[in-house]
This record gives sequence, structure tokens and C-alpha cells, in this order.
Amino acid sequence: MGIRLERHGGIGVITIDRPEKLNAMTLSMYDELGAAFAEVRDDAGIGVAVLTGEGDRAFCVGADLGESIPALTEERFDISEWDAAHQKHSTLEKPVIAAINGLALGAGFEIMLSTDIRLAASHAEFGLPETGVGVVPAGGTLVRLVRQIPYAFAMDLMLRGERIDADTALRYGLVNRVVPASDLRDEALAVAEQLLTKSRTAVATVKRAVRALQDLPEDEAFRQEAVLGQQAFASADAREGLAAFAARRAPVFPSHA
Repeated sequence: MGIRLERHGGIGVITIDRPEKLNAMTLSMYDELGAAFAEVRDDAGIGVAVLTGEGDRAFCVGADLGESIPALTEERFDISEWDAAHQKHSTLEKPVIAAINGLALGAGFEIMLSTDIRLAASHAEFGLPETGVGVVPAGGTLVRLVRQIPYAFAMDLMLRGERIDADTALRYGLVNRVVPASDLRDEALAVAEQLLTKSRTAVATVKRAVRALQDLPEDEAFRQEAVLGQQAFASADAREGLAAFAARRAPVFPSHA
């Protein structure tokens, strides 16, 4: 029980492993998930991460109602202590793929929002039930959701708290693809393998730029984009990538060494 990090070549697979409780998050699991993201960040052998839940019923149904929620409501715990698990203020510049293998509710939905590419099993369901019990989705959702999908969809999810199915999540733009449950892991790993072939320098620059530029005024954002773009064009990976393209061969990026 807890959070499990396994390595498959250059892929780090993070599993929320508490299937008997639909992968509900205990206080210790939040700490473990934050630590797993940090380990992916710091391990040069990992180029991309896949995040999923154990079993076939749930990705994660949120914070444990018997432990985590009482700790918050009784003010024995500060929600900011979960920032690392929700990838707030993150310095992780490697792609994180969510393989959503069932229910993604509450904090499970919020953890999903912190990922970059999302594949959902066809039976997955999504929801933010917080307003129905007098709280709010403050694990990054109040900031992220209206930036990731259209305003009306975001507000409907947060205010009414109704569940949506995987096809609706795809229509809203919450996920990239819906696949049969039996194919989910293989599909996620295939996307991860594809990302491993890309320049790590370029991939990290994309993540850094998206995080840094989204809130800047347009003119300043364009200036900073040019700075980051120039850094990428001047990199050893760019020299190798362009040389490989000209020679019609696969690149061997220095950043992979």
C-alpha cells in the first residue's frame, strides 16, 4: 500500500497503490507521491513518467475520508503540505503521462490536472464533489482548471460536482485519448517511449516555457519565448538534431547520455 515507483528503461512508472480503498490518498501517500515526483526529477536515467492507479476500478478517488479530510477540517494539517503531490511550484521538467484507469475524483482529479498528457480507460469517470460537502478543490484545480479547459465546462465541474464519463472528458479537453481498459497501460508506455526519443533539452524547455510564460503580458511573453528558444537552438541537442536531419539518420542527443 502506498506509492510505488518502478523503472522500465528510461520510463518511471508511478502507481497509486491502495486498490482496496479505490486508491484514496492517506497523509503519508501524499508525502510519498511528492517524493516520487522529486525522484523522477532528480534521476538522470528517467526521461518520462507514467502515473496510474493500481487495479481496474480507480485512478484515485481523492483524499482518505477517514484520515486526510478530518485532519484538514480540524485544522491539524495545512493543505499546502500537499503541494509537492499536486506538483504546485514544480521544477519537474520531464513529461508526466496520466493513465487514468478508473475513477478520478476529488484529489485524484486534481493530481491528474498536474500531468502533461492524459489517456483514459473507456470506463473512467471524473468529478469534483467538493462543494457538496462544503469544501473546495484547492489542490491546484482552482488555478489550473479554467486555464486548461473552457470556462463554462470548468465552472460546471467545480460548482455542480457532477461526474462525467471518459468521452465527455475528451470532449471537454481534459484528456487526450480514450482507449479500451485492456490497452491503457500499453498505450501509455508507447507514448512514453515516443517521448524518450525526443531531445530532453527541448522537452524540458517546452515545460519550462509553458509554466513561465502563461501569465505574462503578451509582449513580455514573446520576449521571454525568444530567449528560451534561442537557448534551445544553441544547444548541443539542436546541433545534433539538425545534423541528423540533414544526414537522414536518427539523432543521438547528447542530453540522453
